[in-house]
Amino acid sequence: HMYKIGVIGERDSVLGFKAVGLDVHPCSQSDEAKKILHQLAKDEYAIIYITEGLAADMVKDIDKYKDSRLPAIIPIPGKEGASGTGMDSVRKSVERAVGADILFGGEK
Repeated sequence: HMYKIGVIGERDSVLGFKAVGLDVHPCSQSDEAKKILHQLAKDEYAIIYITEGLAADMVKDIDKYKDSRLPAIIPIPGKEGASGTGMDSVRKSVERAVGADILFGGEK
């Protein structure tokens, strides 16, 4: 069964993800991002990436899901660059969500 992966964030930051087949939801306001987040969770998305700028304003909403296996909600650097979120945390949450290291072919 295919895992659905969504990306929420500023248009310039997220459009590239469309090219690799992810469902992209461009938005610039955290209020709008919260609605999209809860909708994607309801639609059984396995992984939801959110740009760090938006995620910072959505901590309560994101925390709602921290005890559930899915969705894994992963902050990603926006176009302003990373504030310390590395590929490593992406890998860990993907592993947690799908039980395997699918993005990185198992290489550490």
